[in-house]
Amino acid sequence: MTVRTRTDVQAAAGRKAPTAPTVRPAGVLDLRGRTAAELRYPLGDLLVVSGLPGSGKSTLMRRVVAAADGRGAPVRRVDSQDARERVERRMPRAVPYAAYRPFARLVHYASLWRALRSEMSVVVHDCGQRSVVRRWLAREARRRGGSVHVLLLAVDPATALAGQAARGRGVSAYAFARHRRAMAGLTAAATAGRRPAGAESVTVVDRRCADALRAITFG
Repeated sequence: MTVRTRTDVQAAAGRKAPTAPTVRPAGVLDLRGRTAAELRYPLGDLLVVSGLPGSGKSTLMRRVVAAADGRGAPVRRVDSQDARERVERRMPRAVPYAAYRPFARLVHYASLWRALRSEMSVVVHDCGQRSVVRRWLAREARRRGGSVHVLLLAVDPATALAGQAARGRGVSAYAFARHRRAMAGLTAAATAGRRPAGAESVTVVDRRCADALRAITFG
């Protein structure tokens, strides 16, 4: 039997538990199975948060994106879900989302365009799966003298479907299948060490890592 002395107990009590690190993503970074307390990007850069519908992108952005960057300037958060909800509040309940989806998309991209015309650090949800939009973001980032980064929230389809059910809003089977193909391609490329075209970095996180993340900052 191991006998622990009072000195042993005091020493153990005085030890600090290891803390998760602050990470500055560069190139391809796979954090699945690991933890990070903070992801920190350069001032004025653009971050695209991508994942399956229901994977928790909007929740993650609301929870961890800092309100201001290292200069004290606001960080602009552009979420297509916010645009959808703004339009939805103006529509009669009987009107299905499919009927006004194009207008909601227009509102989202108008908000994104305004954010890109500013000098703010920007976090945008929904565009990481669309290569044409990603190229647009890359061009705008270069014009601003910065870079685009991608954060992939890699969760399994069952978890994403459960997330859709929990929020009471889903997507069609066709749209979900399209998202699955796009995310599978992005995740496979990152696993093989390849970044999305135009991106300075890509970081892959799983549900555990996303839940442990405490901040996304720019500084």
